[in-house]
Amino acid sequence: MARNISLSAVKQVSTKAGQGVMFRWVLFALLIGIVTSAGEKKKKKTSLSPSRGWGNNIRWVQSYDEGLSKMAKSQKPLMVIHHRENCPHSQALKSAFAADKTIQNMAKGDFIMLNLVEETPDPNLAPDGYYVPRILFVDPSMTVRTEIAGKYSNHLYTYEPDDMEHLADNMKRAKVLLHSEL
Repeated sequence: MARNISLSAVKQVSTKAGQGVMFRWVLFALLIGIVTSAGEKKKKKTSLSPSRGWGNNIRWVQSYDEGLSKMAKSQKPLMVIHHRENCPHSQALKSAFAADKTIQNMAKGDFIMLNLVEETPDPNLAPDGYYVPRILFVDPSMTVRTEIAGKYSNHLYTYEPDDMEHLADNMKRAKVLLHSEL
């Protein structure tokens, strides 16, 4: 009988030990799941910000129509940045744009700002085609300033990270044109 008791005691101990190990693994898996989902939520929140990394101190409009409305009220030009989140050229331009203090200051104070990951229904914002990244300016008279272009003949409205000085000059041109036309 002592033999049966000790065998059953061993079974109880091993079963309890097995349950304890299993319980620890379940807790560990839950912890990993919670940490992973928290990281995914944080990523989603970041990409849902209207700035999308182009400048958190800039007031960004949510849509082209909102941009046109605010532009008409404020008499500031609208700067439209077309880009894609998964495009390496867009990402490189975004980093340079966000790091350039002159551009950030002008964007914050002198422009209505819109960055789009989707195309607008207005074909005037694609005068030489639908590509990314591209930046166009619209003045308060609702005219797309097609003469304010980047350096490249194959994609007139694209800018690269090394073109920030050229982009800053074009932003100044967009402001000057605005004042001389009003």
